[in-house]
Amino acid sequence: MASPFPSSGGNRSGYYQRRNHDPFAHIKRNQRIKVPEIRVISPEGKQLGIMQTEKALALAMQFNLDLVEMAATATPPVCRIMDFGKYVYEESKKHSHVKSTASRIKEIEFSARIAGHDFETKIRHAEEFLDHGNKVKLRLKFIRRELAHTEIGFEVITRALAELAGMGHADSTPRLMGKQINVMLSPHPVNKRKRKYTLAHGEEAVDDTGSDHGHDEPEATEPPSAH
Repeated sequence: MASPFPSSGGNRSGYYQRRNHDPFAHIKRNQRIKVPEIRVISPEGKQLGIMQTEKALALAMQFNLDLVEMAATATPPVCRIMDFGKYVYEESKKHSHVKSTASRIKEIEFSARIAGHDFETKIRHAEEFLDHGNKVKLRLKFIRRELAHTEIGFEVITRALAELAGMGHADSTPRLMGKQINVMLSPHPVNKRKRKYTLAHGEEAVDDTGSDHGHDEPEATEPPSAH
């Protein structure tokens, strides 16, 4: 039978094959489950034991739900009775939340010998970011011989964390990574945030690094034992 679509690339012929971009297309459900028997889990998560696939499918249809394969490599495969449409919606929502959170990371950069006024300005910017629900990465870069006295940098970062304690909390302890100290802060719940500073009149919080948050970091080192 001739192809309904024109061939491309000289004499090559064949049907055009459309790619399926559905991330859940690989999950077998209902009539696509061909094995004769399966281990079944109820919508509430209870084990219903091993039963014939046809019987499990009839049970799912009885409650207007789907029979979904959850563990294809198990013997027999494990399937769950569920609302597949709701499952897809919730999983998509999770991935969407992860992406939106990753794009809302702001950076504030310090130096080991930062002046008092500059330090306060950066703290006010960090407070503003946290108040808008952003995660904030504090980064302190060492220049040349400053690496010989990393304790000074850790003192600056520790002081910054103390200043921001009313707005957010550190996800981990500050770490020396190559020539810089990094620590990530997450905002407190809205009703527990307490600002210490406010932005000056007409001033706007800015991400003063403009760096790409997807780059690879060098191997991390824990802070000196003195800290």
